[in-house]
Amino acid sequence: MQFRTQIPISKSNSPIDYNSKIFSIGSCFAENMASKFDYFKFQNVTNPFGIIFNPFSIEKLFRRVCEQQQFTEKDVFFYNERWHCFEVHSDLSNSDREELLETLNKISTEAYKGLKETTHIIITYGTSWVYRNMRSDEIVANCHKVPQKQFSKELLQVEVIQKKIQNTIELIQNLNPKINFIFTVSPVRHIKDGFTENQLSKSHLFTALHKTINYQSTPLNYFPSYEIMMDELRDYRFYAEDMLHPNQIAIDYIWKLFSESYISETSFSTMKEVDEIQKSLRHRSFNPESEQHQKFLEKLQQKINTLSQKLPNIKF
Repeated sequence: MQFRTQIPISKSNSPIDYNSKIFSIGSCFAENMASKFDYFKFQNVTNPFGIIFNPFSIEKLFRRVCEQQQFTEKDVFFYNERWHCFEVHSDLSNSDREELLETLNKISTEAYKGLKETTHIIITYGTSWVYRNMRSDEIVANCHKVPQKQFSKELLQVEVIQKKIQNTIELIQNLNPKINFIFTVSPVRHIKDGFTENQLSKSHLFTALHKTINYQSTPLNYFPSYEIMMDELRDYRFYAEDMLHPNQIAIDYIWKLFSESYISETSFSTMKEVDEIQKSLRHRSFNPESEQHQKFLEKLQQKINTLSQKLPNIKF
C-alpha cells in the first residue's frame, strides 16, 4: 500500500559528475543544497554575493557580472557605521568603503571567469515580493536594516518575472552557450509576507518559470523542491523549529531525490567513498595517542591519498 504521493522527477540528460563545475545562486535553500555538494566534494560555487531571493535582483547581478560592469562609489552607501550595497547581502558589508568595492569587484571578476567554465548552474527563486528604494526608485536585493519607510513593497507580476528569467538565461548563454540550467522554487515559506501573500508570491514564480521553460528552444531543467516539501513531506516533523524552514531530515531527503535524478550514477561510488572519509574525519577517539587510533589515522590518510590521486580536485 502507498501511504503518500510521490513527485515524479525526470532524469537529467546532462547529469552532474566529479568533472562538473557547479554554480548555485538564490535563496537560503540554495545554500542547503550547496552544503551537500561541498560535503561530497563536488566543484561548487554558491552565492558569491550572498543569499538573493527575488528574480529581479538575480538578473541584475548576472547582468553586472556577464557585462563586466564594475561596482563604483555610486553603488554603495553608509549606514550604521558600515558601507553597504543594495545589490548584495549584508554579509559583504564593510566598515571601509574601498575594501567593500574591492571585494565586490573581485567577486564579480571571479564569477565572470567561473561562469565561462561552469557546466551546471542551479538557480533557486524564493519570492516575488520585492522592496523598492523610494529615493533611487531601484528594487533592492537586501534592505540592510534601513528604515522600512524608505521602501515601498510590491509584488512582481508574472510577465516581469518571466522577462527577468529570460534575460538571465540569455546573459549566461551569451557567456557560456554549453551551460546546463537547473531551476527550482525554494520550499521555504515567507510567512512574514502573510500566508495568502506567500502562496501568491510562489504562484507567480511557478507561472513565470514554467512559461519560460515551456517556450525555451534549449532544454531547461526544473527540480520540484517546493512540491516535494509541500506534498511528499507534508508533516511538521520535517520542519525546523520555526516551522518554516525544512529540517535536516527534509534536506537530506530532497538531496536524495535530487542526486538520483541529476547526478551521474558513475559518481555514486565516489560519493560513498567521500562519505566514508568525511565520517572518519569527524570521528573523535577516546584515546588519540593509542596505537589503534594511529593505525586508524594512517589507513584514513591512505584512503584520502588514493582518492586524491584519482580525482585531484577533491581536497579534504
